[in-house]
Amino acid sequence: MSWMEEKRFEWVPLNVSMLKNLTEGHTIIVITDDEREWFGSYMLADINKLSNNRPLLSFVSLKSIYPNLNNLKTKEDIELLENMLYQTFLNGFTYFYIGKNNNIKMQIAKRRDDSFIWVMDEHLQNSFYLSSNDENLDIKLIQLYKLLDKSINALLFAEVDFDQE
Repeated sequence: MSWMEEKRFEWVPLNVSMLKNLTEGHTIIVITDDEREWFGSYMLADINKLSNNRPLLSFVSLKSIYPNLNNLKTKEDIELLENMLYQTFLNGFTYFYIGKNNNIKMQIAKRRDDSFIWVMDEHLQNSFYLSSNDENLDIKLIQLYKLLDKSINALLFAEVDFDQE
């Protein structure tokens, strides 16, 4: 993961923000573009494996909550969806988006300042940049997930503390 060394200053604040939301009881709502759907499935299948020996975490797929996700077209459609999410997740929720910036799913994630976004091919404020043309992109996505998973463990097992900032 030597490639991550130069990106650590970009990664850490985003990761810390998402982890704080998780500890405050937010549900993490995973959204992917179509090309990264495999990654969302992989992550959701792995995050709560019983072999992780930790409490189960509230990570869910937006597509599983709202199967008509691909039919959203307008700002009003997104607002109706968000109203449902606010009623469903009373402790709050954080979007975790993985994909390109060119679809309605990204527009959902961008509506909230605390979204955890891994965006392809475009540098956006408060997001982690990746190139969709990188021949190692799939490997990097899995490495980032493993880093996130280790961060969650470190937090849950009191190996890190946010008050040290």
